[in-house]
Amino acid sequence: MPQQRRTVSRVLKQATKRSASIASIDVELDLGNGLTLASFQAAVGETRQKLDAYNTLLARAAEARDGLASAEANLGDLHERMLAGIAARFGRDSVQYVMAGGTRKSEAIRKRVATRLTSGATPTVPDTATVAATTSGV
Repeated sequence: MPQQRRTVSRVLKQATKRSASIASIDVELDLGNGLTLASFQAAVGETRQKLDAYNTLLARAAEARDGLASAEANLGDLHERMLAGIAARFGRDSVQYVMAGGTRKSEAIRKRVATRLTSGATPTVPDTATVAATTSGV
């Protein structure tokens, strides 16, 4: 799941309002120990810049993710086309087809039949008495 952009931080929003409120009290407010309106506004600005940088990185990551997905899709298509080309040139029962990663057509058929027989779906042959009884209408 992609990360969501953070357009506004709750803390940043509150700090911006508080900064405006404090500025209405005194633009040069100094509460001592480094607690000044200027330092508070600088911290708000720094946080806003970090939020913008974060959102920019998320956008770049989404771009990279989309590019990777596109490249994987193209590679998957090329992968299928390469195997199909080898099958067309050498045949699906060839050694070259197996070397390229394909399964021989004759082996694939044998595997399907073997899987069907071992999966519990055994073919049943109805006895002749049952067939005769159902077809004669008795």
